Order: sequence, then structure tokens, then C-alpha cells
Amino acid sequence: MLDTSRRADPDDVIVALATPPGPGRRAVVRLSGRGTAQTLRGILPSFYRDGMKARQIVRDEIMLPGLASGLPMEAIFAAGPKTYTGQDLAEIHLISSMPLVELLVAQLLNAGARSALPGEFTQRAFLAGKLDLTQAEAVLGVIEANRRDDLTTALQQLAGGLANPLHALRDDLMNLLADIEASLDFMEEDIRFVGSTEMLTRISHALAKATLLRRQAEQRSASNHRFRVVLAGKPNAGKSSLFNALVGKNAAIVSEQAGTTRDWLEANARIEDVELQLVDTAGFRGTDDAIETQAQSLGRDASRRADLILLCIEGERDEASEFASEVPIVVLATKSDLAEPSPGLLAVSATTGEGLDVLRPMLAERARHHGTSPMAPSLSRCRHHLDACIEHLRRAHGLALDESPAELLALEIRLALDELGSMVGAVYTDDLLDRIFSRFCIGK
Repeated sequence: MLDTSRRADPDDVIVALATPPGPGRRAVVRLSGRGTAQTLRGILPSFYRDGMKARQIVRDEIMLPGLASGLPMEAIFAAGPKTYTGQDLAEIHLISSMPLVELLVAQLLNAGARSALPGEFTQRAFLAGKLDLTQAEAVLGVIEANRRDDLTTALQQLAGGLANPLHALRDDLMNLLADIEASLDFMEEDIRFVGSTEMLTRISHALAKATLLRRQAEQRSASNHRFRVVLAGKPNAGKSSLFNALVGKNAAIVSEQAGTTRDWLEANARIEDVELQLVDTAGFRGTDDAIETQAQSLGRDASRRADLILLCIEGERDEASEFASEVPIVVLATKSDLAEPSPGLLAVSATTGEGLDVLRPMLAERARHHGTSPMAPSLSRCRHHLDACIEHLRRAHGLALDESPAELLALEIRLALDELGSMVGAVYTDDLLDRIFSRFCIGK
């Protein structure tokens, strides 16, 4: 059920950069499709398809237009169907220079390939039966994961953490449906392939499994990680005052004496509709005091575990260049009521409340975005189908209790199976595939 207007011929040779664009040691350009070997040979004459080998590696130079010398590369060819897409697949490895990559892709397009659409490689893997729909969605979850717990959830789903129990439940229901329909075929002979007690037991077990899967999907869709905001900066920069203003109470000691905060403090704050974890740290500065040195070490450790750092700068003092971190940083000009802030900084004052009406919504928005698991769309779809499946199984259980006609019971089991089939992709529509795979980046 491929949307041919969007996806064109699924046997076309498609090409795309599979690694992030930009300078680096290696870029990978990926091809897949029925004519992959011919396309590869079109730019690499030294490559010959060996039908006896499932994998081939060629190290050579490619001559590209405008280059005075050959471009060193390594081509890996894998014959289908034992590949990610189920088709012939090739990867060309070269130095990650975007002008060179663009020249190579242009040559591959001239050799007969076409540009891959978003998610087309993974969609072909799904259509070839290499992945079910929950696993295909997990690929996107792995790509988009920005926290360890999100990555763990996506990898578990990719490894079959959701697919395996779904397929097991589906097999159980298909076997039950087969027994019910076999009894219908021999109704005149009064032959039953499954008794009433066994019928109720099997439906009850299926209902329990579906309910458990529904609960697991609910738990995985929401991140358990509370957005962690660390206030950092030099001593007496207004960190503790801002901390108290955001928390809404005097949780931290405030003093004009620098170095009052000797440890980091944590407090939960509710801003708009989200819960945040705020951390006030000791000011960073050179010191010979052993206790203060340890406090600053703890502060740096807290900063490394932050999701966002609010770097507090007092007045016009610009210490931002002195603070390096891999964590996203928002620089604040604190104590804006006492000194003119540096241009371009968000001016805030815990005393007057200036800037807090801007800072609070910004923190809430970042927390909302951060708290959404990349697997949420997939798990939301699964919850919808599981809810419907559970409802059909409840009706089937009621019919079995009342010893209703077997035709009605078979209908409810069949409808429950349809819902499970929609989850794993045994039943799907063009629109569903487009909505799922259009969210992918090109090359995946």
C-alpha cells in the first residue's frame, strides 16, 4: 500500500548522505535498490558484482568533475535480501567535506539513482519485513533521543521490547480464532474445538496481556527525568536570590558576602504546568579554601548533569567566555536593578521581578520540549490501538460468559486482531506510512 505519488517506485535506486552534514573524518553515502550494483559501477569501474559473495569491499579512487586527482574512498556492497532494506545496498565512505559529498551524490544521480525521500530507507526495511512498524518508529526514536533514558526506551523498542509481546499476543488470538471458526465449520456435528472454560481462560489471559502492554506504553511515553536547571556564575552574582524567586520561597541563604553558598542546593519548582528541578551552586572563582574548592567541584559536577545552565552575570561584567560547558547555556544579566546590563543579555532582577515574566515561560517551554519522549508519537498510536483491542476482548469475554453465538465471539476476536495488526504494520494505510516516515531525516 505504498503511496506512489510520494514514494515513486520502491525498486528505484535511491541515494542520500547517511551521516550528519559538515566537516569530519568520514561521510557515508548510502544507496539502495534493484540496480545498486550497476549504479555503483557507473562511478567506480573497478567494481564488479560477484554473485558468489554476499558482501564486497572495494578501496579505490573516484574521478569527480572539477578535481585534478582521484578521491580516495571505500565502497561496501551488500546483496539483498540480507540487508537493512531487504534490497541490494551500498555505502560509499569518503572524507566528510560537503563540496566533495555533493559532487559524489551528483555523479550517482547522473548514473541512474534518485534522491531518497525522508525515511525511505527505513520504509523499505518495513515493507521488506525487516522491521515491524513499532521497530521502524523506534529507529526515529534512536535518532532523536537526546537523553540516555530516551535512548534506552527507543533501543528496547527497536530490539523488540514492544513488538515481541505484541506478536505473541497476536499469535495466541489467531490460534483462538482458528479454534472458534473450526467449531463453526462442524456446528451441525456438534463438535467443539475449545470448551467454554478454556475459552474464558484464553480470552482472560489475552485481556491481561493487552492491559499490561497498555500500561507499559503509558509509562514509556512520558519521560521520568525532571528538567534540571543549574544556576551558575561567580560569587555574589545573584544566583541564590534568583533561585529563591523561581522556587517561590527562601530556600537558599542570601548574603552580600561572597561565597555564602558552600554547597549546591536543590529544589523543585512548578512553572506554569511543568515541574522543574532547580539547582543553586557555589560561585566559581580561584580560591585556596579547601571547603570552597570542594563546593565548586560539586557545582561543576551538578552543571555537567544539567539540562540547562542559567549563567548569572552581574551587571556589565562579562564572564560568559570564562564558562565552558557542553550543556545549553542561557546568560542572564542579574541584579539589573543595580547596574545597566550588557546589551543582548536577558536582564533579570530578583528584587524588582524584572525579566522573570520572560524567564519563567522560557524555562517552561524548554522543559515541555525536553519532557516529551521521541517515542511519544509511536506509543500514543500504540495506546490507541491497545485501547480498542482491550475493548473488543472485553466484549468477547462477555459473549463467552453468556454463551452467545460463536459468530459474534469470532467477530470480536477478529476486530481485536485487526487492532494489533495495525500496531505492528500487518494492517496499514498509505496515509499512516506517510505520517510516520515523513518525520525521518533524509538518509535514514
